[in-house]
Amino acid sequence: MAVLKKLEVRPESRMPSWCWRIFPGIRGLANGEPFIIVCDILCKHKTGLFMTFFVNTLVGYESHSHFNPKHTAFFSYFALPHWPLPPKMMNYFSFHLSVFYALLMFLGGASGGLEEERMFTKKIKVDPSGDGICNPSTIKSAIDSVPQNNNKWVHIFVKAGDYREQIKIPYDKPYIYIEGEGKRRTRVIWDRHDSIATSATFISQADNIVVKGITFINSYNYPPKSNGNPVTPALAAMILGDKSAFYKCGFLGFQDTLWDVQGRHLFKLCTIQGAVDFIFGAAQSIYEKCNISAIAEELHGFSGYITAQGRENPNDTNGFVFKNCNINGNGKSYLGRPWRDYARVVFYNSTMSDIIVPEGWDPWGAAGHEYQLVFAEHGCGGLGSDTSKRVAWEHKLSPAMLNQLINISFVDDEGWLSSQPFNMLAS
Repeated sequence: MAVLKKLEVRPESRMPSWCWRIFPGIRGLANGEPFIIVCDILCKHKTGLFMTFFVNTLVGYESHSHFNPKHTAFFSYFALPHWPLPPKMMNYFSFHLSVFYALLMFLGGASGGLEEERMFTKKIKVDPSGDGICNPSTIKSAIDSVPQNNNKWVHIFVKAGDYREQIKIPYDKPYIYIEGEGKRRTRVIWDRHDSIATSATFISQADNIVVKGITFINSYNYPPKSNGNPVTPALAAMILGDKSAFYKCGFLGFQDTLWDVQGRHLFKLCTIQGAVDFIFGAAQSIYEKCNISAIAEELHGFSGYITAQGRENPNDTNGFVFKNCNINGNGKSYLGRPWRDYARVVFYNSTMSDIIVPEGWDPWGAAGHEYQLVFAEHGCGGLGSDTSKRVAWEHKLSPAMLNQLINISFVDDEGWLSSQPFNMLAS
């Protein structure tokens, strides 16, 4: 079969929206070299006939269509004797459809990877067994190599292992994506505890930071059963930058584990463990599908506190929203207490074990003006979710306010999450 011509293919042209959802790789394939290579190979075989049928059926392109060359790739287009295909030929191509679909999905993932690679101006691999020259052996040295006032994404890939170091991303090093090999395999451990402002194992001051698959541990009071140190604030992480996202990460400590200081943040599928105020701060954050592990049993009869939120006035937009989370552990814990007078914490559609004290919330320093607090629960389940004995001042959110807080726009009303190298919204 002879090649008639090369056609320019614009992904946006006449492609039904359902195609992008069912075949996510097509957009990447139509913009990248893998599509050209595969077409050239397949067009030398009978499968090339099927490709023509498949592409024409899926996309509806015709030989006389006009396309925008800015968004193009070329593929070999074979002439077919009849269109549409006769039934016998349709049966012949049915087998090739399933084969090519699998190939398309495989290359779609590869192409997506290529598109992701193009986002990075620099890629650094951290290897604990490395020579420190070609591949740095510490995460700190990898961050140090990122230029100041960086405005393009840098990918730091961290091989599995225990890294005994304190990590700091300074204000002038934004656009860093740190990827580990899983929160159970890639761990950063430190034990500083002198000041909450400087002691965190991981300190992130810059905007536009993404971390995936890493656990941060402050080992001064952790693990508590095998630790004889006096209990004191010892932070695993301190997050100050805006537009920061954490996916499948771990934060382990005992008191003040995660200082979610300020900025807009998303924590998804993370594990956060502690006993006293172990999620605190004044950030505007959603914790989605996270495992919140309260280990108050080691307080020896005293109750623990999951949150200590720091909203200072009624016009502040910040607050903590726990959405579709699992709250478990041992001992007894309050859902939270206010660190500042207008604290705001919402537990939505989450599962609570019987570790939650019946009252739910503690007024702490806000006693006497509890009406200023926004401590709320909605749609939660589990043995600890019974609100019949909750404090009388627990807030009842209006449907409009509830929707505003649980929607992703609470932390992202401008699309910054979808423009990051790892799109957590699609995961």
